Amino acid sequence: MSQTQRRFVVARVPTGALTADCFRLEDAPVPEPKEGEVLLRSLYVSLDAANRAWMQGATYRAAVEPGSVMAGGALGEVVASRHPQFKPGELASGDLGWQEYSAVPGKALLKETRVEPLSHLQSVYGITGLTAYFGLLEVGQPKAGETLVVSAAAGAVGNVVGQIGKILGCRVVGVAGGDAKCHWLTETLGFDAAVDYKAGPMYKSLKAACPQGIDVYFDNVGGDVFEAALFQMNARGRIACCGAVSGYDSAPPPHGPRGVPGMIVVKRLTVRGFIVMDFFARRAAALAQLQAWVRDGKIRVVEDVIDGFENLPQALVGLLHGENRGKRMVKVRGQVLH
Repeated sequence: MSQTQRRFVVARVPTGALTADCFRLEDAPVPEPKEGEVLLRSLYVSLDAANRAWMQGATYRAAVEPGSVMAGGALGEVVASRHPQFKPGELASGDLGWQEYSAVPGKALLKETRVEPLSHLQSVYGITGLTAYFGLLEVGQPKAGETLVVSAAAGAVGNVVGQIGKILGCRVVGVAGGDAKCHWLTETLGFDAAVDYKAGPMYKSLKAACPQGIDVYFDNVGGDVFEAALFQMNARGRIACCGAVSGYDSAPPPHGPRGVPGMIVVKRLTVRGFIVMDFFARRAAALAQLQAWVRDGKIRVVEDVIDGFENLPQALVGLLHGENRGKRMVKVRGQVLH
């Protein structure tokens, strides 16, 4: 069997919106794992707005440069291992990139326990679910009876945040794009209200949906939605800053949110950014709780699985245009080495 694989490299970094031709599909040798490394076959590749942010410059990881393999989280199966903690046939997740096979240092991988379906390891039991769990509980610190607002509420992290908020007894308001998504949030996921950011001035719409103000705002988008929420925060409210997708795939806005310093001081707000890895020491306990909520039917797992490695570029472009509901990922059906 041929020892080659497919991979996507960055052909160019766009100055405006991302397009599929920013990536180039090429054949490459399957790598040989070095001492301490693990060779994995990718099963599911995660698609996230952060993929686009990494093309703009360094964040919590190095920037993705033209000519390099496109970065991205993935779930993989161990093919060969030169690391004592991993054996062939086991599952692991990490930054495997947009390639069918990758050789990754074992210390950079998370060992995964098999569940059915395996896709849940990239959604509710993966970075997505853990981001929602720790971002809301540890940063937002919601209390029963409080009003929780979630932006990008129909997306991967947002829908889980809202569902956890309902479990905890909050009044949950989601912000999403379009009537269909807003209706889905309230009728299918049980949100108390939903605001369509495309329908008109955000401030008025959000005020109507939150007559008692906002106690916790889980921010995935930044920009105008952040500004509208900021001015309606209650005293000692908490803002969990998870992402800023509104600025990832377009030109920077002419101004940032206005009145930020004064509003934070006057209302004694806590505004905190976070990266999910900050909390990984408690990953096992969080997974146990998420699994219990899913098992008991308290969290509905929402996934948008696209079949075929070759569809990765267009799938990311579509995500940035808001096509998905829930966690978008690509299922890889690559050649199996023997």
